[in-house]
Amino acid sequence: MNQRGKPIQFIDLFSGIGGFRFAAERVFSRYGLSSRCVFSSDIDPYARKAYHANFGEYPSDDITQVNENDIPDHDILFAGFPCQPFSIIGAGKGFDDTRGTLFFDIARILAAKKPRAFILENVKRLIGHDKGKTLKKILHVLRDELGYAVYYKSLNALDYGLPQKRERLIIVGFHKPMEYNFPPKREKFASLNAILEKNADEKYYVSEKIRQKRKASHAPSVSPSIWHENKSGHISSYPYSCALRAHASYNYLLVDGERRLTPREMLRLQGFPDTFKIAVSESQTRKQAGNAVPVNIVEAVFESLLPIIVGDEGNP
Repeated sequence: MNQRGKPIQFIDLFSGIGGFRFAAERVFSRYGLSSRCVFSSDIDPYARKAYHANFGEYPSDDITQVNENDIPDHDILFAGFPCQPFSIIGAGKGFDDTRGTLFFDIARILAAKKPRAFILENVKRLIGHDKGKTLKKILHVLRDELGYAVYYKSLNALDYGLPQKRERLIIVGFHKPMEYNFPPKREKFASLNAILEKNADEKYYVSEKIRQKRKASHAPSVSPSIWHENKSGHISSYPYSCALRAHASYNYLLVDGERRLTPREMLRLQGFPDTFKIAVSESQTRKQAGNAVPVNIVEAVFESLLPIIVGDEGNP
């Protein structure tokens, strides 16, 4: 593989704290392939600080202000693009449907740089947004206007080794027609015992009042477990976590009904290694973990398509 010895180059858009990059670099290392991230961007200053602490570089700021022609050539584009702007998609066609949204910035970069492949990530609900019209428009741009062979599927982090029920829409594309199958599910996910800290600081424990209220309304069937409280106040518990959320109630998830997750535990639930350097406040780290892409999902998807990319190396 990679017989010419030329590094595989990629860009990391809406990079957050580097979930895509951690995943890609794991796979490259596993196969002994050289690689280089030639461009990254994120508008959040705390995310850029965390990214710098872990990769030694500050991502560019607002991607909407970056000329696509100034971005270096690359083989692969990664982007976990935000979903908030989709409600403003207009009634026009092609790029006009997505102009003004952050998806458009991905599309204009793909049009200008024509990488061999891309992996995009978003929330599962994008599939049904506006009765499916939003995703249909995005696929139209990627397939019909940009000429990529595109596949998409909702994948659950729980099916790829992480003890977290977190469903994400993954869209992959190739610069020429080819067959692609998403990676199969794993039979098991990691035990919470491998995730949870043994001696969490007392500050993470909820008050006795909250603890007693929870335990009066729920009896877990397994331990350790993570207790989940939904909006109606119903309590449930599982040998895994429900989806982390950036802006959820501080008591939304409780370990054995007694304490909140630590920032390190939240990062582990997303597949980040313990070598990940926490460079910002706890509140910002919790937000970052809640916004992050599950590293294991990207890793499995990327490993499944890497042979296609490398096999196509002689045909840039």
